[in-house]
Amino acid sequence: MEKYLPNIFFALILIAGIGYFVMNVRKLIRNIKLGKDVDRTNNQPERWKNMAKIALGQYKMVRRPLSGILHIIVYVGFILINIELLEIVIDGVFGTHRVFQPLLGNGLYGFLIGSFEILAALVLVAVTIFWLRRNIHRVKRFWNKEMLGWPKNDGNIILYFEMVLMTLFLVMNATDANFQQAGAGNVISQIIAPWFNEYSPETLHTIEKTAWWLHIVGILIFLNYLYYSKHLHILLAFPNTFFANLKPKGQFNNLEAVTNEVKMMMDPEADPYAMPEEGAEDEEPAKFGASDVMDLNWVQLMNAYTCTECGRCTSSCPANLTGKELSPRAIMMKTRDRLEEVGKNIDANKGEFKPDGKQLLDDYITREELWACTTCNACVQECPVSIDPLSIIMEMRRYLVMEESAAPQELNMMMTNIENNGAPWQYSQMDRLNWKDE
Repeated sequence: MEKYLPNIFFALILIAGIGYFVMNVRKLIRNIKLGKDVDRTNNQPERWKNMAKIALGQYKMVRRPLSGILHIIVYVGFILINIELLEIVIDGVFGTHRVFQPLLGNGLYGFLIGSFEILAALVLVAVTIFWLRRNIHRVKRFWNKEMLGWPKNDGNIILYFEMVLMTLFLVMNATDANFQQAGAGNVISQIIAPWFNEYSPETLHTIEKTAWWLHIVGILIFLNYLYYSKHLHILLAFPNTFFANLKPKGQFNNLEAVTNEVKMMMDPEADPYAMPEEGAEDEEPAKFGASDVMDLNWVQLMNAYTCTECGRCTSSCPANLTGKELSPRAIMMKTRDRLEEVGKNIDANKGEFKPDGKQLLDDYITREELWACTTCNACVQECPVSIDPLSIIMEMRRYLVMEESAAPQELNMMMTNIENNGAPWQYSQMDRLNWKDE
């Protein structure tokens, strides 16, 4: 029985790690479903193409070549190296050692592990450069005010995680005497192996097993850390790009109730119950626009969780570049923070949300931020995972205008002129052609 204790202990750790991850995923889905329903299942070929090109193919990342190529190395390396987890899990549960080596033979097995080792070394180089860019070179977009405190630490913690996990993988291979003697796949670890020549075979075996245990436990910790980190985009980038808005940028959704009212104003004989245009709301909403996260749709809430906090949106935002308060990245981060707060409220109140006297508008996102936006869509264009901060801004503006009549004076004047004169200008329709007489 005693010899099976490590396998039992491994199984318990594996079950606990995966179980906690599943619990957080269920909570994540629950929080996203707090949003309003929206149909994003049309044009599936285009959606699959976007997911393959943007999420899997990293199409938008390489627009900035240095960070894009480094990100691809980390992305591909981390995904492929973790294929070895299958072997680690089998070894851990059944007490075997490199179970695939005899099955695949030294040729194929050596090619796979050798490829993983090269990728591990490249990942180490890439994350080191990322750390230097973030902390020494201090790339400006990583030092905006919303990136202080936890967001700043989170970015570094992820890099440390990757450094440690890749190092443990290489040390595990370098101290495996049988693996080194086989000479198949030890492309990088053979360079490290001489560092351990002074140790006895027993000590070498202890180092190998310690690295093995730390590697698998570290991966399980990393897996569960994702929920609390910006690196949740590793999982959500795929559905986020699939369910992204396929309409032309700048085309906003219409409220059918408002559209019908306008039709009746323009033509009293118009049928207010005519077929609504595609994407329009079918009935009058309980609230116009959004003042809290529950007023947004579920895709917008998924956007908030998917945000990578890379800052490409903010670094391209003309409002932000001219010193205004708006940061599209901060809009997504604040939406996620409020959504998390709502989720914790639901957890604390046995599945029901208890009003807490707070909302997304004013308590998280200021009106100054909302009205600073020029609706240019630069943030939407730049996002590497198809997040749409502008849609949230516009829904909150809609609330301010239609529920609170709280638009800036310039907009109120323009809307009054449109209502009275049929144009944004402050003169009657009869005077429109006066300019030709001047």
